[in-house]
Amino acid sequence: MIHVTFPDGASRPFEPGVSGLDIAKSISPSLAKRTVAMTVDGTLSDLSTPLKRDAKIEFVSRDDPRALELIRHDCAHVLAEAVQELYPGTQVTIGPVIENGFYYDFYRNEPFTPEDLPGIEKKMREIIARDRPIVREVWSRNEALDFFEKKGEAFKGELIESIPGSEDLSIYKQGDWLDLCRGPHLTSTGKIGTAFKLMKVAGAYWRGDSNRPMLSRIYGTAWTKQEELDAYLHRLEEAERRDHRRLGREMGLFHFQEEGPGAVFWHAKGWTLFQTLVSYMRRRQKAVGYQEVNTPQVLDRALWETSGHWQTYRENMFLTKTEDERIFALKPMNCPGHVALFKNGLKSYRDLPVKIAEFGVVHRYEPSGALHGVMRVRAFTQDDAHIFCSEEQIMAQALEINDLILSIYGDFGFDDIVVKLSTRPEKRVGSDEAWDKAEAALSKVLDELAKRGMKTSVQPGEGAFYGPKLEYTLRDAIGREWQCGTTQVDFNLPGRFGAFYIGADSEKKTPVMVHRAMFGSLERFTGILIEHYAGHLPLWLSPVQIMVCTIVQDADDYALEIAAEARKRGLNVEVDLRNEKISYKVREHSLTKIPVLLIAGKKEAAERKISIRRLGSQEQKVETLEAALAALVEEATPPDLKTQS
Repeated sequence: MIHVTFPDGASRPFEPGVSGLDIAKSISPSLAKRTVAMTVDGTLSDLSTPLKRDAKIEFVSRDDPRALELIRHDCAHVLAEAVQELYPGTQVTIGPVIENGFYYDFYRNEPFTPEDLPGIEKKMREIIARDRPIVREVWSRNEALDFFEKKGEAFKGELIESIPGSEDLSIYKQGDWLDLCRGPHLTSTGKIGTAFKLMKVAGAYWRGDSNRPMLSRIYGTAWTKQEELDAYLHRLEEAERRDHRRLGREMGLFHFQEEGPGAVFWHAKGWTLFQTLVSYMRRRQKAVGYQEVNTPQVLDRALWETSGHWQTYRENMFLTKTEDERIFALKPMNCPGHVALFKNGLKSYRDLPVKIAEFGVVHRYEPSGALHGVMRVRAFTQDDAHIFCSEEQIMAQALEINDLILSIYGDFGFDDIVVKLSTRPEKRVGSDEAWDKAEAALSKVLDELAKRGMKTSVQPGEGAFYGPKLEYTLRDAIGREWQCGTTQVDFNLPGRFGAFYIGADSEKKTPVMVHRAMFGSLERFTGILIEHYAGHLPLWLSPVQIMVCTIVQDADDYALEIAAEARKRGLNVEVDLRNEKISYKVREHSLTKIPVLLIAGKKEAAERKISIRRLGSQEQKVETLEAALAALVEEATPPDLKTQS
């Protein structure tokens, strides 16, 4: 007999080989009916899996969040079956689950088009309605190779050859159709439901190799309920409406061109926004003791070898060789330069912590296909800082960084934050002992943040090559997550460069280096802000805060006077004196997302008043010029300066 333990701690004996479905039926028919899978010692498994030893199991219903991956995986299989029913001779390759959905790659002479998707989706719904059981079988390698060869599935044969001989070859059948798959899956196609949609088609090389055949990829999304699908599709519509690339063009902020791939051409308005962010961060950092510095863009290969970047990061670096055969690299990170600054001059334990900050421009090679507006570029500016401290100071410094990050994000309208601890990656520098200490230090910080009520999680293997890190992920107005700020504890880099300070015992000590960013990439944070606010930036962030528009030429002098007075008070203002209808001017400036229009006509000029119209509102409010400007100056004051006053 084997003993099966349930989540409530109860245990029951069963014959070896009993399946999860048999166990569910023995408890209650209703449980068996609503169960679609199970976990065995924490691992998601088919409900039909035979248990051969003692185990802890938990039944998974269709509404359980863990079942969503199975729904999506089964949807990919149904997509493949539908395609082969509709387009005989099409070869299937792989169909994995991805974030928010799934895809399947097919090989056929004529690639799929968006016009094919409705017909395929209709056939998928027919297959789901058949509600065929999904059954797992284990085949021998020769049996599987022979079957797929006869069927003309060359790609499946290649996949089988790549599977280690020690592994079972599992085949999943749904009616007469089958696929090579590790699983697990739901109990039948009917359990998938109808909350799915095919989204788009694309090309993809077999195994990502441009020398291999081009495949036709169909993407889809699937959810537990129709309401969830509807909400997801609405988020996509919102994301399209908020796309920073389109808004950036409409607002006149930046552009890109082929001669500078992955580099931003900032226009005057965009650069004004960028510098507003820099000025804000400069004030926040200075207030808590950071020293702003600047380090070289191009540094000798020897420095990058010492830091470990040459060995672990070279494929992401831009290199150049001079006529005297010296090899240099554009800096991908600011950290080695900051170690060099720390080393310049003797430091005592009394000087710690030393906080060095830089708005450092870095260059990292990103594949062309990965570039995405200002969100993913090859040249960007980091609000980078490094704190050199003792081991005893790590906790206090990390918590100070945490408080500063949360305050900063709050000023920009972000209050839903998750802190994630990323631990040692496979490719790293330094000893296990150093990593143990660094991870223990950040784990202690994470525990403290959890006690404070913050959302926390752990990401194994996602740390930087030189140290573990806390990643600050914020959620925007439509629920998307963006990883921005980081706190990284590094016991390796200072020692590699021979950095030291004189301790209280008059001995040389190696400092701990805490890497820290708040915005992360300023380019990326700018894109996040544009999409978060859908271009309707708060007045203090808007590159053009006010547009003064005239209704008649008789008000031109008054409009210019308004602009001059507004500029005198520190507001960013422009004037539109064109001989156009006011309705035309309002539409045009609304498209460029100017937050405040001050409208001046003959009456306003005579009475020294102004009509105020806000972006997104049809209402106009008339105030005296003095009252209007005073209120706008107050609104345009950055949050950190309001706090000070």
